[in-house]
Amino acid sequence: MRRDRWWVEPAATAVGLVLFFGYLTYRAFDATYVWSDPYISPTVAPPVFTPAAGYPGAVPVDRAWFGAFPAWWPGFLPQSPAFFLPWMAIAFRFTCYYYRGAYYKAMFLTPPNCAVRGVQRDYRGERSLLLFQNLHRYTLYGAILLLVFLWWEGFAAFFRQGQFGVGVGTVVMLVNAALLTGYTFGCHSWRHLIGGRKDCFTCDGRVSARYHLWRNATWLNVRHKGFAWISLVWVAFTDLYIYLVSRGVIRDLNTW
Repeated sequence: MRRDRWWVEPAATAVGLVLFFGYLTYRAFDATYVWSDPYISPTVAPPVFTPAAGYPGAVPVDRAWFGAFPAWWPGFLPQSPAFFLPWMAIAFRFTCYYYRGAYYKAMFLTPPNCAVRGVQRDYRGERSLLLFQNLHRYTLYGAILLLVFLWWEGFAAFFRQGQFGVGVGTVVMLVNAALLTGYTFGCHSWRHLIGGRKDCFTCDGRVSARYHLWRNATWLNVRHKGFAWISLVWVAFTDLYIYLVSRGVIRDLNTW
């Protein structure tokens, strides 16, 4: 019954989600031009295995944890490192509380919002088909693990062939890790994990360390939507930058 353009925001959200999630999913399973020494795309980091041949711009074999893809790898699947650990980032974002609300509204599901009456029907929420969304609390652990690797790759990008230096790609990768850290530790599940189950922060007469940790997480949580979007855009930008440098389209400014 509303005559204002309430649908503009969810429609714009839908376009943004399709563009960025679509691009990153494609790049994650493409595995070409994801490496330009010493930079590695976040879509394939960390590289457990890497293609031995046939993938230009792939992570070098000696750079992967276990070298080239094994012979038993199915031929119909692309040889992308994303199949091993990086997919956890997709699972974390897809089940994120903010993104759930975003793409539920973007798909104009019923109800599209608490203040917008939709078609009258039984609404079972996440108690049936979407029950898997409750795995978000467990995907959090995978996301934290990936953060460790992304920071490691970011600091490793200060070294090329054993020589210390810094390039634009180094800064891009570190900013990517920082934004993802803000997004991850602003997560509702993390905030609940560190303080949501406590009845009292000062029962022993003093403020506990967990309270300060919870307060910091709350600051991030209030800005969770902003971190969700800017980190998503920056991941795509980081991959695109490394892709363009790897292909020789642009030149990375550095001190090496």
